[in-house]
Amino acid sequence: MNIMEKRLEDTINGMKSLDSIKKVDEYGLFQMTYFGDYGFDEYLKVGTDFDEEIDTTYVPGSGCTMFAVRNDKGEILVGRNMDFYHAGNAVSPSLQVKTNPDNGYSSVSTINLIFAGYNKDNLPSGLNLNSVDALAAPFMPMDGMNEKGVAIGIVAVPEAQGSSDENKVTLNSLDLVRLVLDKAESVNQAVELMGQYNVHFPYGITCQYLIADESGKSVIVNFEGGEMIVTEVEEDYQICSNFAACNPENREGACEYERYDKVKAAIKSNGGVLSDTQAVDLLVEVGGYNRNAETGDKFDILQWSAVYNLTTREGVIFANRKKDSLIKFDIR
Repeated sequence: MNIMEKRLEDTINGMKSLDSIKKVDEYGLFQMTYFGDYGFDEYLKVGTDFDEEIDTTYVPGSGCTMFAVRNDKGEILVGRNMDFYHAGNAVSPSLQVKTNPDNGYSSVSTINLIFAGYNKDNLPSGLNLNSVDALAAPFMPMDGMNEKGVAIGIVAVPEAQGSSDENKVTLNSLDLVRLVLDKAESVNQAVELMGQYNVHFPYGITCQYLIADESGKSVIVNFEGGEMIVTEVEEDYQICSNFAACNPENREGACEYERYDKVKAAIKSNGGVLSDTQAVDLLVEVGGYNRNAETGDKFDILQWSAVYNLTTREGVIFANRKKDSLIKFDIR
């Protein structure tokens, strides 16, 4: 294929991708299928060399929650809440995107559209110029699952230090999510891949990663002092909140532990498993709230929740605690 043919193919694929955008919940939840390849292999050779800043406001104690657990059928579930507060506006639109790269695994992942330049008053809407920035979605995943039954998600922590080995390419925190989704067949391979790159935390947000696979294995990956630290558990479940799994005493608020303890109590009280319905209910229960600094009024910051079934490669996603409006998805 010559250069002109490649450009034409990329243009057609871009138009098909934008045309696939659909709004699936009025709160601001969208879905898109990304057609064609997004050049991640080429990107992995050079990585990132900039620190993009956007106006974010991270409020300790009001962050995300994740867990990996078996359901009552023995299938592996990963539950994920994305709690996010942005510049005084509690509503943060999101986009779930399906990808099928030329040299990688198919996956489904979710991004926060704030990081692509959108807000509740400026949203993608199909095949038009205003939607073009949504084509950056493959490079902004915050959680997802691939066709091999590997899931990964990021959770903010008070502190983390990326690495700076001059012999390694540097990726940003969201690039590592894409790396795992595109290339990893297991938790062990995901950890191995992540260790081959430096990590840089843009946007002023430091984070850790929960990774799980269809075998039931799960870990939490942190970066402390420029080193990657992997935390495993003896239990048949894993919980991740907004304190570093490798340094649980370093916390900035009580809510991180409260959410963690609620999830742990729910799993233990049910014999170490959760049904699909229980997983959804638990996400709703532990979703984050913030308070207005001036009035003291509490407001909801739970943007989306997802349950990934790593055994069946299916799942559900829903916006802003609306568990009666579950949106089903799969890898196909």
